[in-house]
Amino acid sequence: MASNSSIAPAVLTTDVLASEESRQSATPMMEQYIEIKANNPDSLLFYRMGDFYELFFEDAVDASRALGITLTKRGQHMGQDIPMCGVPVHAADDYLQKLIALGFRVAVCEQVEDPAEAKKRGSKSVVRRDVVRLVTPGTLTEEKLLSPSESNYLMAMARVKGGSEAQYALAWIDISTGVFRLAETRLERMLADIIRVDPRELILPDALFHDEELRPVIDILGRVAVPQPQVLFDSASAEGRIARYFEVKTLDGFGSFSRAEMAAAAAAVAYVEKTQISARPPLGRPERESNASSLFIDPATRANLELVRTLSGQRDGSLLRAIDRTVTNGGARLLAERLMSPLTDAIAINKRLDSVSWLMNEPTMSDDLRERLKLLPDMPRALSRLMLGRGGPRDLGAIRTGLRAAAMIVETLPDALMPDELTEAREAILKLPGHLLGHLETMLDDELPLLKRDGGFLRPGASSDLDEVRGLRDASRKIIAGLQLSYAEETGIKALKIKHNNVLGYFIEVTANNANTMTGTDEAKARFIHRQTMANAMRFTTTELAELESKIANAADRALSIELEAFDAMVEMVASFAETIKAAALALSIVDVSAGLAELAISEGYCRPQVDTSRAFEIVAGRHPVVEQALRRQSADPFVANDCNLSPPGEANSGSIWLLTGPNMGGKSTFLRQNALIAILAQMGSFVPAGSAHIGIVDRLFSRVGASDDLARGRSTFMVEMVETAAILNQATESSLVILDEIGRGTATFDGLSIAWAAVEHLHEVNRCRGLFATHFHELTVLSEKLNRLSNATMKVKEWNGEVIFLHEAGPGAADRSYGIQVARLAGLPPSVVARARDVLDKLEDAGRKNPANQLIDDLPLFQVAAKQAESKQMSKASVVEEHLKTLNLDEMTPREALDALYELKKEL
Repeated sequence: MASNSSIAPAVLTTDVLASEESRQSATPMMEQYIEIKANNPDSLLFYRMGDFYELFFEDAVDASRALGITLTKRGQHMGQDIPMCGVPVHAADDYLQKLIALGFRVAVCEQVEDPAEAKKRGSKSVVRRDVVRLVTPGTLTEEKLLSPSESNYLMAMARVKGGSEAQYALAWIDISTGVFRLAETRLERMLADIIRVDPRELILPDALFHDEELRPVIDILGRVAVPQPQVLFDSASAEGRIARYFEVKTLDGFGSFSRAEMAAAAAAVAYVEKTQISARPPLGRPERESNASSLFIDPATRANLELVRTLSGQRDGSLLRAIDRTVTNGGARLLAERLMSPLTDAIAINKRLDSVSWLMNEPTMSDDLRERLKLLPDMPRALSRLMLGRGGPRDLGAIRTGLRAAAMIVETLPDALMPDELTEAREAILKLPGHLLGHLETMLDDELPLLKRDGGFLRPGASSDLDEVRGLRDASRKIIAGLQLSYAEETGIKALKIKHNNVLGYFIEVTANNANTMTGTDEAKARFIHRQTMANAMRFTTTELAELESKIANAADRALSIELEAFDAMVEMVASFAETIKAAALALSIVDVSAGLAELAISEGYCRPQVDTSRAFEIVAGRHPVVEQALRRQSADPFVANDCNLSPPGEANSGSIWLLTGPNMGGKSTFLRQNALIAILAQMGSFVPAGSAHIGIVDRLFSRVGASDDLARGRSTFMVEMVETAAILNQATESSLVILDEIGRGTATFDGLSIAWAAVEHLHEVNRCRGLFATHFHELTVLSEKLNRLSNATMKVKEWNGEVIFLHEAGPGAADRSYGIQVARLAGLPPSVVARARDVLDKLEDAGRKNPANQLIDDLPLFQVAAKQAESKQMSKASVVEEHLKTLNLDEMTPREALDALYELKKEL
C-alpha cells in the first residue's frame, strides 16, 4: 500500500518526544508510549494495542516505508498530527522478518496487566505495558525468522590494553541452538576470523567502533557492526557476570581464558540478557577455539573461492551447495561450519574421514540411516524457544518426534566395529531419557495447535480432570441442540436457531416476522428475554440458556487452565534434560554429515585423501566440484581432470611452485580454484573429487583470482590486487598453499612484469610455500632455470584449420602466446578490429625479439642476492652522508651555507 506522504513532515524526533514539554502535552496512553520509546531510542517500538502492534511518530514513517503498509494518523501531539501504522499480532513474525532483513531492531512492547485490573484504578487508567524483548539480527529464535540450514550468530569483540600490545578476542553465540564459543585474535587477522564465523550481528564498544585502526574492518562489515556501551565489555566484572548467568561460583571448571576472551564472552552474555529481558536461553558453556586448530583463509580467498556464497551473494553455485547431501537442519548447519573452518590436525581430520569411509562400505545401513534422519526435527531450536517462553505445543511435539527418531536411529548403528566418531555419537544419543519420550507420548495429542492458548494439545486420557471438563463441554453441545428443538416446538417457529458470538455469547435468533410470537404476551416476554434487534432478525435469551452458557464458559476456562499447567510441567521436564538433548542433537548432526558426505563420495566418484603432516600436495585427476556438476546439468561434455604435484622435489624440504601459462579461456582459473577447493574439502574431513590425493596439512590458504575494485575506499582494481598480494607475501609460511592469478596485469606491461617477477622469487626464496602462479607474462618462464623448485606448466591448446581448440588440459611446458586475439574474435569483436590487432601484434612481437627476456635471467641476481646488494648500496650511501655531516661546523655556518650543505647531502643520497 502507498504511504500517506502528507503526514511525514509532521514527524517528531526521538529527542523532542523525550522532552518534558512533550510528556506533559501527551494523553495518558501517548505519555506511556513516549516514556517506553525514550528507553529504546535505537529500536522501532511495537506497541501492543489489542490485536495489533502499533507504531507512532518517526517509527511509523520508517516502518510504513519499509513494509509498504499504509501510514495513517491518531490524534495530535504538540499541535501536530501523530503518524501511525500497525501490524496484526498474528502476522507479526512476517513483518519482523522484513524489518530485521533491512537492518532494523525492534522492541516488542506487550500488555503486562489484565485490562480489568487497569479499570480498577479508574476508567481512564492505561493498561501497564513494558518491553518484553528486543529483536535484533543476532538474537532471533522464531522459526519464520531463521534460515533452517544456517547458524545465526551474535558476536562480541573486546580489546584489553596492557603490556606491549593490546589483546583482542571474539565470542560468538547462537541463542537458537545454545552454541557458545570464543577465541583470541589479532588486528591483522580480525576480519578473517569474523568472516569465518559469519555473524548476523557484531557488538563492540563505542571506542572500538570509532577506532581508526579498526575502520577498514567496520566499513566492510557495514550494518552488522553495532556499537554498545563500554560497561558491557568491562573485563574486571566479566567473570562474575558469566558465573551468574551459568549459576556457578567459579569458572575454573570452564577452562582457562584470557582477559580479552572473558570480556568478549561477558559482553555477549550481557547483550543476550539485555535483549531477552527476563528470559534465559539455554547456552552451552563457552568453548575456547585456538587459531592454530583451523585452516586460516583470508576474506579475499573466501570470496574468490565462493565457499558458501557466490560473488553475487547466491547459494546456488557455491561449494556448499554442491557438496550438501545432509537431510536435517542441524546437519546442514554443521556441514557449513566445517566448510568454513577446516581443521589443521591430521588426527582429527582422519577421524572424520574414517566415519565417511565406514559408511560408504555399509551402503544399506547408510541408506536406512538417512531415511530415519529425515524424520528428525530441529530439536535445538525447539528447545531454545521452549526455554525462552516462546515455544508452543508444536515445539514440544518436535522434542517428542526427535526423541522417537533418535531411538530408531540408534537402533540402526551397531554397538561395535564403528569408527571412533560414530561410536561417540551413538553413546551421546543413548543418553537421551526414554521416560521423557514416554511422558510426552502419553500427554501430547497427535495433532497439535500452533499456540498453547488455543488448547486442545493434550490427548484424551492424559488428565482425568481434563476429560471430565471436556465431557461437560461436549455434553453441553447436545444440550444446546436439545434446547433449540424444544424452543422451536414451544413457539412453533421452525426457523428458530440458538447461535453464539463473542459479544452476546449464546442467544436465540428468529426472523423479524416471527418476533411477535416471542413478545406477544407478558408470559412470553418473561420467558424470552430480549437481547438485540437486527434489521431482519431479533435475538433473545432465557434463564436456562444463560445458566448453561456460564457452565460452558467455566468448563472451557477450566480445560485451558488444566492444559496450560500440563504444558508448563512438560517444558520444565524437557528443560531438566536440556544439555543431554543438545549433546544428542549434535551427535545426530555428525551422523547426518558423515552419511551425507558418504553419499556425495559415492554419487560423485570422490576418493579418500591421504592427509598427514608432510609438505606433500599431489593430486591425480583432480576436478572442480562445482563446475563438474554444472557441466553435467548443462551439457554432455565431461569435465577434463588434471594432475597437480606441488610436493617438495627430490631432497627438498619445501614445496614446489608451478608457473602456469596458457591461453585465455584455457581453464587456468578453474584449475587454480579446484586445487584450493580440494585442499579445503580434505581438511574439513570430506572425500575429494580426484583419482587420488595426498595432502600435507595446509596451515594458511591464499587465493588471489579475478579482478575487482573497491571504489568506496578509493582503491582501483590494481590497488586491490596489490593489497591482497602484499597480504599473501607477508603472511604465507612453508606450510601454506598460495594460488595467484595474473599478478601485475593491472598496470603498465613492464611494471607488471617486474612485480610478477619479484613476487615469484619471494614465494620461492622467502615464503618457500606450495603455490600455483598463473600468468600471461611468458617471460617469467625463464625463472625455472634458476629456481630449483619452480616448474613451468601450461594449459594445452590445439590449432586446426585456423581455429583454436581449448583442451583444458594442464601439462608441463610453457605457452608461447596467449591467443587473446582469437578469444576476442570469438567474443564478437568486428573483423576489422581483429585484423588490425593481428598486424599490431606481429610488429610488437618483432620488436620484442630484439630484447629477449632470456638475458634478464643472467643479468638479474636472485631475489635474496638483489635485496642484499640493494641494502649494502644503501648502507654505503649512508656512510658517505655520515662522514660529510662530521665535517660540518654548524655554529659557524651562515643560513645560506647551511642550505647549500643540505642540498649537497641530498644529492649524495
